[in-house]
This record gives sequence, structure tokens and C-alpha cells, in this order.
Amino acid sequence: MTEYPTSQEGPQPTVASGGGTDELGHGKAPIAAAEAVRTHADFPRPRGTAGEGSGHGPADAGTEAARSRDGAAARNAGAGTGTGAGSGSVASSASVTGPGPGSGSGSGEVSVARREGDRLRFVGAATRRIARGIDLDEIVLGLCRATVPTFSDAILVYLRDPLPVGDERPVGPVVLRLRRTDRLRPIDDLTDTAEGAGAAGAAGELDFSQLPLVGPQGDLPAAELCEIRPGGALAEVLRGVRPVFGSAAGAKDALPELLGADHPVPRGQRAILAPLRGRRRVIGAAVFLRTPDRDAFEQNDLLVAAQLATHTALGIDKAVLYGREAYIADELQRTMLPDGLPQPTGVRLASRYLPAAETARVGGDWYDAIPLPGSRVALVVGDVMGHSMTSAAIMGQLRTTAQTLAQLDLPPAEVLHHLDEQAQRLGSDRMATCLYAVYDPVSHRITIANAGHPPPVLLHLGGRAEVLRVPPGAPIGVGGVDFEAVELDAPAGATLLLYTDGLVESRLRDVWTGIEQLRERLATTAQLTGLDHPPPLEALCDDVLDMLGPGDRDDDIALLAARFEGIAPSDVAYWFLDPEETAPGRARRFARRALTRWGLEELSDSLELLVSEVVTNAVRYAERPVTLRLLRTDVLRCEVGDDSPQLPRQRRARDTDEGGRGLFLVNRLARRWGATRLSSGKVVWFELPLPGVHERR
Repeated sequence: MTEYPTSQEGPQPTVASGGGTDELGHGKAPIAAAEAVRTHADFPRPRGTAGEGSGHGPADAGTEAARSRDGAAARNAGAGTGTGAGSGSVASSASVTGPGPGSGSGSGEVSVARREGDRLRFVGAATRRIARGIDLDEIVLGLCRATVPTFSDAILVYLRDPLPVGDERPVGPVVLRLRRTDRLRPIDDLTDTAEGAGAAGAAGELDFSQLPLVGPQGDLPAAELCEIRPGGALAEVLRGVRPVFGSAAGAKDALPELLGADHPVPRGQRAILAPLRGRRRVIGAAVFLRTPDRDAFEQNDLLVAAQLATHTALGIDKAVLYGREAYIADELQRTMLPDGLPQPTGVRLASRYLPAAETARVGGDWYDAIPLPGSRVALVVGDVMGHSMTSAAIMGQLRTTAQTLAQLDLPPAEVLHHLDEQAQRLGSDRMATCLYAVYDPVSHRITIANAGHPPPVLLHLGGRAEVLRVPPGAPIGVGGVDFEAVELDAPAGATLLLYTDGLVESRLRDVWTGIEQLRERLATTAQLTGLDHPPPLEALCDDVLDMLGPGDRDDDIALLAARFEGIAPSDVAYWFLDPEETAPGRARRFARRALTRWGLEELSDSLELLVSEVVTNAVRYAERPVTLRLLRTDVLRCEVGDDSPQLPRQRRARDTDEGGRGLFLVNRLARRWGATRLSSGKVVWFELPLPGVHERR
């Protein structure tokens, strides 16, 4: 009698003589020597794979030969009982020890009962193996390893390409792709081994034209793609859902259609074609094959194949749905993050984003850098609580709101207040942490407001790293909380690091321990690069992420690093102009003097023309003094501010119009230009390229 293993993780213990117990504690008959060899052969350890369509990897030749040789010897011996199921049918074995002295009709009933118990134990172990898989490949691999060689000598798994998700309906022909195969080594590969002489002799009596395992490299020469013809034999078998023998009326034509016309199809009941049906439709098929030296499948084996196919199909369905949800959430989050960072004057930026580990997959972390009027830049980092597509969607709404508020040039504490109101409008449980900072390269100062976020770390030029003391605040969405802002020095050469809690907090450490480790890591990195110059910004971000060890990735990570360079006072010129008719003339004279001081006289004509046009437009609507500022960096930037909130719009003037051409000239002569609305009015700016900037800079 043949029993089936409960697991294929490794060899099961065998007994050469005497009695024993199975996994349920029942008594077992003595195991013959040949059956003991078969038991060891039929419990192979999990093998590596060598790519799609192959169930074998580069294994040791001697070990593989012994595995196939012992399996063949076990099948030919056919004596005794054991825990292995490498030979015979799941329902019965072709060679069962005859009744001994004193045995009666009860012996046959006991054998049948034990065979039924063996089948149940095998199905339970196989389904547990399949259920352990998380993604599609693991589930298919579990099916292959659970059935070869216990249930079949070979298996081919075909899945629809592409796999449908949810209620998706195919728009074209249904195509099946060979996803994976697994099989035993052909017995004729063992003829050169001394121990395989007996197996080779037995193999000489086999009809190898009917062996589906034989190929130039011992592979399965099956078709990789199969297009299902509507109304064809394969379509009818798949529509029937239930597994069928290869010798059945419909399967005789369905198997060649699936495997290919050149693929040998075994005679008799040595092949089972099992459709893989998910929750809504058939998503593939599995083919179980047995060689001629093994007992053919029995009727009860169709029930086993149906159980394996059902569990596999449902597992694949869940894996595809989970994968699609995770993909959508991850793409949604990535598309809501900035594609690239701006390059504002006086500061260099770098960023990193790492999605969560498999246990979390997606969250609501984001970062942003927003250029502001006056060459300032807003630095934002936030984290929406939770890990789902909802968190990613809320993150996108809060990021858009923060960008809009930043363009209004509101103070950092005011921005967080409006974000808090917006989060409450989105829902009562929509909470997030956020840190909003505004850096001014002219004054070398930074203003920071915090809403329950981990504090930033500032790395000074000399290698000292400090955790900035900022008011902690309450998370966004709590409501009724005032946010405070603090203004700190931002010396040139210093680096500010903003991050989310996924970088410093995990199941293995609390947040403050992680912050201290981050501070020490930054200080160590700065000392390695020298105290007279800061470490490269991109390399610094990579080094910070390297501090994450195994088990530290419980959440996604957003990282934003800002290197303060500032603008020297000698490169800034600033004036106030009363809103009167003489303001444009005064503005031209001030601009000419600044260019002379900077040695940029060749830009005088262009700058005076554009300054005159922009100031004239500002004086026309302003009621308070107009501001004029020139900044010399890698470009010459001019900013004109007034108290009118109306933004200028470029329009095409008619030939008879006396005005309306100022912005047209600005657009043609300036490298870039724009207008930004402020809480107290607006700022119109433009940039001119510096002559010989590469040589001078």
C-alpha cells in the first residue's frame, strides 16, 4: 500500500523493520528495504529553478541521479508500505502486499480506509504548501513542489496572459502562457552510473516516445503560448471547469492544442488536464503527467487534482488583486511626489523616497520644495497616518493644498493652520504630521513650524550635527490647536535634513533612539569628508539610508536634504520707490549704478529697458511704495513688488495701441519671468543671463 507525505520540505524518517506511527499516531506496518529507498527518494528537498518554464535549477548531478534512480527502484519494487507517495496512485498502489496468514476480508477494507486517509493527508499538506505563497510565483511554485513527484512525475502550469484583475473582461483572444514546469530527471540519464544499471535495464523496456519528460536537456518541449480557439476542444474542457483524463473524449484534442502538436501525449489515464478557475472565470490550466513505468491515474485522482487546482486558482486570484492594489497605491503615491526638485538660488536640494517593506507596501509620506518670491524656498515634509490608497490620496490633497498656500506667501504657522482645517474637512480621522520651513538665502535665516513631526537635523560645516529645537505641535487634523514657528540661523555650508518617521522608528527601536543614531551618522560622515568642506549632498542621502538595517523597514521613507549656500550681501541691491511718475527714471539710475559696481555694464541697456517697463506697470496700480531688488548669483534677477494683488497678463497689442507692449518686451528679452501673488500684493520678476558666467563662477 502507498501512503502520501504531509510535506515535501525534506526527507521523512523511515523504518526498515518493526512498526511505527504515522503523523496522526496510527500504527503502521513494517517497511521493506525497497520501500525505504523509495521513501527517501520521494521526499526531495526544495530545488531552485532555472527560469520560467523550468522546474529545475543547477543542482548536483550525483544527488539528482540518486533521486531519480531511487524513485525508479521504488516504483519497480512495489513492495511494503511507507510514508512516501512517489509511486502508485493517490487512491491505490498497483503492487500491494498480498494477504498473509491469518488475514481475511478485513485486510482489504483496512487498506482502502488507509488509502483514503493518505489521500486526505496529502491534499491537506499540498494545500497548505500552496497557501503559504504570497505572490503569484510562490503559489505556482508551491503547486509544483507539492505534486512532483508525490502525485505526478511532471506538471505544466499555464496561466492567462495577461491575467485578468477583478471584473476585467478580455478584449482580444484568450492566450495561455506556460508559467512553470517541474519534473523528475529522465531515467535514461542514469545509464552511466554503476548503481543505475538496474534502473537502466528497466528503462530499456519503456516506450520513451510516450515520455513527456524527455528532451535534449531533459526539459519539457511544450508550447510556451497557446491561443484558445472559440468553440475548440480546449475551450470546451476549460468551460467545463472539472479536471479530465487525457484519454477522455474532449481532452484527446485539448491536450495537443495546449501543449503543441509536437509534444508527445501519454496514452491511457496518465495525464490530467485541470482548469484553474478563479472567482469569476478560468485563469489557466494545470497538466499532471505520469510516465509509463508508474501506475496510471485513477478516478479518485480527479478529485485530488480538482482540490489542488481550486486552491491554486483562488490563491492566484488573491495574489493578482493584492498586487494590483499595491501597484495602484504605489503609483498613486509616486505620481503625487515631485518628479524633480527645483534649483532655487542660494540652496542645493536632494531627496530620496523608499516605499514601505512588503508588510506595509504603501503609506502617505511626501516631500516638496517650493520656490517663493524673494529667492526664498519652502521646504515641506509630511506623513499621513495609515498605509493604504486612502492615505496616498489624502497625501496628494494635502500636498496640493500646501503648494497653494505657499504661493500666497503665508507664514509657516499660518500654512499649518490652513492645512489643519483642510484635513478636518476631508474627514474626522484624517490626520498627518508635517514640517514646513522657509529658507531666506539673503538673510541666512530659516523659519520652521512643526505639526507633530520628527525634528530636523542640522549638520554644520565643521562636522557638528544637532537636532533642532522646534515646537512639536499637534498633528494636522486634530483641530483647535495653535502652531508656533521658530526662526533660526542657517549658516552657509550647513545642511538641513528633513525626514519622515520611517527613517528613525521601527519595531526594533523607538523614534528618539533612531534620531540620535541619525545625528551620530551625519557627524561621522562629515568627519570622514573633512571639516573644511561639507560632504556631497547626494552621497550624504545614500549614506543616511544605509543606516537602515534588517527589520528597520516598517514604513515608507521620505528624505529631503537642503545645503545652504546663501547670497552674499554684496550681491544684493534693494530700493524703495514712491508710486509717482519719476519712479521709472529713478529705477533705471539705481539699476545702472548697481551694474557698474558689479562690472556688468554690458547688461545696462537690457536691464534699464525691462526695469522701466515693469516699474511703470507697478506704479500705475500701487498705492504704497514700490520695492526694487537686484540679485547677482549665476543669473541677474530683478524683483519689483507692489501692493496690488492683480497679476499682469501678457497680451498682444494692436497697431493703434499706445501701450500694452511692456510684458511683450520682458518675454522676448528676459531668460525667464513670472509674477507671484503675495498676501500684501504681488511680485513681478525676471532674469537675465550673466556674460561669461561660467568663467566667473
